[in-house]
Amino acid sequence: MRLLIADDHGIVRAGMRLLLERQAGVQVVAEAADGAEAVALALRHRPDLCILDVAMPKLTGLQATREIRAQAPEIAVLVLSMHDDERYLFEALKAGAAGYVLKREADQDLVAAVRAVARGEPFLTNAAERSLVREWMADDAAGPAEPLTPREQEVLKLIAEAHTNREIGTVLHLAEKTVESHRANLLRKLGMRDRVQLVRYAIRRGLVEA
Repeated sequence: MRLLIADDHGIVRAGMRLLLERQAGVQVVAEAADGAEAVALALRHRPDLCILDVAMPKLTGLQATREIRAQAPEIAVLVLSMHDDERYLFEALKAGAAGYVLKREADQDLVAAVRAVARGEPFLTNAAERSLVREWMADDAAGPAEPLTPREQEVLKLIAEAHTNREIGTVLHLAEKTVESHRANLLRKLGMRDRVQLVRYAIRRGLVEA
């Protein structure tokens, strides 16, 4: 099984590679340090599975999942997260992820998750399954409402990371005028005046870290 691993911490990637390549029939063919690089490398190498951290620069793991699944639906994605939070779980599943593993449980669950995905089965850690059950019992299976479209979330994250319109256009393959339009739409939709307020909103939504 050919894997791509993406995390903005090199030591975490090294640890995952060491753990995974000890398994028979598993090969890590690419590593990425941010979400945009993960998408590009996934489309170039066409691995069987991408393991993506949620919190990464440029594109989050959830945004990268959405892009990979849209452009190469044959590639499976496993999301690795430090967040035991229903919102992240639901967003990962809606984005097309085949599994969700909490980082604190990765040492015992990551290999099992990779094997499950290889068999074509979904994988959720026990904590994630409990979160899912809680949401279903509350009759809110759609998860928390999100006012922004996936593309608007991508633009917002890059704005919050202080990228220029040109840089955002390069990462998302958009014209500068289109980025400007998205920026204006974000301010209008969220009722905000400037980038500072957008940054605060992005932090609250977990798109960037404070």
